[in-house]
Amino acid sequence: MSDSDSDDDVPRLSAETLAALQEFYDETRNDETDSAAPSDPFAVGAVEEDWRMSQFWYSDDTATRLAEEVVHEAGEGGRIACLSAPSVYQKLKQGVVAGSDRVSAVVLEFDRRFAAYGPEFVFYDYNAPLALPADVAPQSFDVVLADPPYLSPECLGKVARTAKYLSKGKVLLCTGAIMESHAKDLLDVKMCSFLPKHNKNLANEFRCFVNYPSRLLSC
Repeated sequence: MSDSDSDDDVPRLSAETLAALQEFYDETRNDETDSAAPSDPFAVGAVEEDWRMSQFWYSDDTATRLAEEVVHEAGEGGRIACLSAPSVYQKLKQGVVAGSDRVSAVVLEFDRRFAAYGPEFVFYDYNAPLALPADVAPQSFDVVLADPPYLSPECLGKVARTAKYLSKGKVLLCTGAIMESHAKDLLDVKMCSFLPKHNKNLANEFRCFVNYPSRLLSC
């Protein structure tokens, strides 16, 4: 049997049928995406995690607890910097945390999808720790909450440099427990008893560290 004979025996769909199947597939995919996406643009998970950028969002309870902490520490009219911690920024903007309407917050992120949040988004690349816009002044934030994307002394060192540049004094660091000694050396922080959790379990133990008398120390 020749190749041409074999091809002639293969059933073929008409162009109209193929177009109808493609339309059905596209509609089904869009419906699944729409149903999976949170209706609240500030909900934790409204922007999907991207493991290629080492993104792991906090659980809703942890994001709420950390948002409550920074609101309390920032005080009336305080400014909060969420440094590679978009899920805490999202929780602050949801307005479900008491006092969140009396503070302001920005999210510093490498992921430009968060530019959808407007002028409160600041592009941030930890490899250039002080390459920030002119309107992001030094020592202009009452609290800096930092969550370095990678568990390495090099990454932590650069993020710590940014945190110290931005902060008036208070820094809340969230990172792996294995970074404790480096965190102490870089930011003079203490490990809290509070145990943060993520929507997806991480292989490494994750902890919070502070350089001020925090309620998280005794949670």
